[in-house]
Amino acid sequence: MRTQFRVVDFIVDFLSRQEVRHVFGVGGANIEDLYDALHVSADGPLGVVAKHEFSAATMADGYHRAAQRMPVVASTSGAGAMNLVPGLAELRSSYVPALALIGQPPRSLDGCGSFQETSGLAGSMDAARLFEEIAVHCVRVAEPAAIMEELPRAYAAALAAPGPAVLLLPKDVQQALLAPWPRPGATARAGRPRSADADRARAVALLRSAVERQGVAVIAGEGVARADARPQLAALAAALGARVAVVPDAKDVFDDRDPRHLGIAGVIGRAEVQAALEQASAVLLAGTRLPQMAGAGLHDHLKGVPVVCLDPRAPFLEPHEDLVRLSGDLAEEMSLLTGELLAPGAALQERNGAARALAENLRWEAPAALPEPRTQPPGGAPGPGTTEPGVPEAAALDMTTAARVIGAALPERSTVVSDAGNTGAVAIHHVAVPPGGRFIAAMGMGGMGHSFGAAVGAAFATGRRTCVLAGDGAFFMHGMEVHTAVEHQLPVTFVIFNNQSHGMCHTREQLFYAGDYSYNLFRPARIGDGMAAMFPGLDAVTARSAGELRAALDRAHSGRSPALICIEVDPAEVPPFRPFQHAIAAGTNRSANQGVVPG
Repeated sequence: MRTQFRVVDFIVDFLSRQEVRHVFGVGGANIEDLYDALHVSADGPLGVVAKHEFSAATMADGYHRAAQRMPVVASTSGAGAMNLVPGLAELRSSYVPALALIGQPPRSLDGCGSFQETSGLAGSMDAARLFEEIAVHCVRVAEPAAIMEELPRAYAAALAAPGPAVLLLPKDVQQALLAPWPRPGATARAGRPRSADADRARAVALLRSAVERQGVAVIAGEGVARADARPQLAALAAALGARVAVVPDAKDVFDDRDPRHLGIAGVIGRAEVQAALEQASAVLLAGTRLPQMAGAGLHDHLKGVPVVCLDPRAPFLEPHEDLVRLSGDLAEEMSLLTGELLAPGAALQERNGAARALAENLRWEAPAALPEPRTQPPGGAPGPGTTEPGVPEAAALDMTTAARVIGAALPERSTVVSDAGNTGAVAIHHVAVPPGGRFIAAMGMGGMGHSFGAAVGAAFATGRRTCVLAGDGAFFMHGMEVHTAVEHQLPVTFVIFNNQSHGMCHTREQLFYAGDYSYNLFRPARIGDGMAAMFPGLDAVTARSAGELRAALDRAHSGRSPALICIEVDPAEVPPFRPFQHAIAAGTNRSANQGVVPG
């Protein structure tokens, strides 16, 4: 029986008491003691070794977004710590809570030019200053006993912000012995105070007035998913009789089968969605600050329109007289607002009587019989020679057709994780959200290859089928997380759109520049064949028709093992980005000064 316990044993015990079940990371000399503590713990989290620290951070990202679980990341010092930077930056910009435990060389070597030194002494880089800029909280634990205060503090800070909190842990601190400690209790997320009654009354007055004119439009964001507030959003939209647009990284927060669903807002959205938002007499922002990708073209318009913002953070809008912000807990604020709108005697009550029942029974469940998703082409049930409505089995695959086939084949309650770029634009428009499922897209930093790690994290969090949608460029960056899925036999389907290019960069070259060159086209690569050879037992294929794709998806989704499907598509296919469509309509190439879509 063990009689001595280390700082790392305390860390693992604390994580266990918080019901943390997985730690995502990459090992190394200055973090190996934490992995040892994970191994010897009887009830501690499972240590999951990623192929790259960036992917460990994206695993944490998907882990939280898919199931609201608190994720933990671990890495060693030096390059391992530096590789975490873009992943933690995505967590910060997308408001995803996480705890990052980063090893450091022993304290006795500080200022001595040690290997991977980042103490800030003797001209070395200062890791604490670096991570203070990226994290919502960063502390270098200088004394062993301090871990008992600093670890709970960091955990609480990550939940409160939300965002990543970093603890820098010198190796000798990790190894130091501690006196017996009382078992740490669970850390609760601090609640947010309600908004002032006067602000809510102003919001109700603005919204009621707008309903009596040309109505209210809602723009819903990722905050709705974070707060698990989809039912409250549906009730509020019903109370207002409002149509609802969603921002690109919040495709799943409002049912796209609902007749009030408008579509995607922002630069990935369609012109008719923009027009509908501009015609509304008031706009309600729910769980979004309306960043540039979500509100491009709307910010100037909203200077003269009543806006109600339900979000703890201030919106990216210029303050004006008719802008009201309700900053309390999102689900509670939406419920309170719905209740005020449906108060006895309110004019809205008779017009939207069905909303009261919705508000009183806030349960989000997939309907028993689902109509065709809005992303599918019109038509009846599949007939002979077809894979789903409007798509014959022999049909060649472009990105749009493939996306529709994939969306139709997704199991209920599964998670979709899309990379950014051209693939993301097509997926956001044309892959239907599975009933009761999630759709995850990282739009904060838009890091290529994010989807591979995020899908692994989502599969660990939910235990359900997860589907990756990524381009070949993203695969070449971080696609080796397929290995992590194979090692743990996770139910992840990796779908690679192989257009032999960095698709969005190539599209921009053709539309915004001379179009007579490309730095972003690649020589052919047989990704499906390569993965089949690399990982014996992995069902890895190349699908060349709609029927082959559907058959591969059916095989993948019928079991619990990972699978990979490569789809070869044309690099000339232009995704539904509004700036791209505008450039095509204008018939001009050289517009490099547009700057509305990142490359």
